[in-house]
Amino acid sequence: FLANLSYQEALSDTQVAIVNILSSTSGLFTLILAAVFPSNSGDRFTLSKLLAVILRLDKEGNGYKILNFIGGVVLVNLSGSEKSAGRDTIGSIWSLAGAMLYAVYIVMIKRKVDREDKLDIPMFFGFVGLFNLLLLWPGFFLLHYTGFEDFEFPNKVVLMCIIINGLIGTVLSEFLWLWGCFLTSSLIGTLALSLTIPLSIIADMCMQKVQFSWLFFAGAIPVFFSFFIVTLLCHYNNWDP
Repeated sequence: FLANLSYQEALSDTQVAIVNILSSTSGLFTLILAAVFPSNSGDRFTLSKLLAVILRLDKEGNGYKILNFIGGVVLVNLSGSEKSAGRDTIGSIWSLAGAMLYAVYIVMIKRKVDREDKLDIPMFFGFVGLFNLLLLWPGFFLLHYTGFEDFEFPNKVVLMCIIINGLIGTVLSEFLWLWGCFLTSSLIGTLALSLTIPLSIIADMCMQKVQFSWLFFAGAIPVFFSFFIVTLLCHYNNWDP
């Protein structure tokens, strides 16, 4: 719940592409937590995985250009701060908080349930939704009467968007993501979130008419390709030093 809340708050403060790229930093948090609380051999900490998450190597001519993953995140944040520094900074903080919470969430689940056949994923998410419904509904009235956020019943268009987003953007995506984490590893499943980067960039450029600077793309490239590097390293264990 907290991870999804942070993600939605970030979307309200900055562009979708920036949120998705910063959310990909959950790979670094997952790598560290999975090494501390391993669930299988795929969670073993290696230097190769660390370099794949932290560094991106691009060959240029006779040498190599090292692009830092964390530096890429900083570049993405700086690219968005040129026009609306305040809101983009708040959105970046929410994105990083959500990334850390997602890492804690998946590592703890995989440590408790190491194989997908031990967990009925649809029933698991069903109980998550049930507990949220039973325990969190007083929050609507609390936020409304304190003036923090006004609560009003949405119109038909907004209600339809909420339902579609809930079914596809939350239930289906979370189901496939958690299933993928069980079939591979928590690190690969988390880094797979970086695959949303190209589509979110295209969506922002086409639908919102957002123009990104070169800093944004310089930061997006290492974040995106780190997923493929870690996947190869986890598949071919003998590549690890």
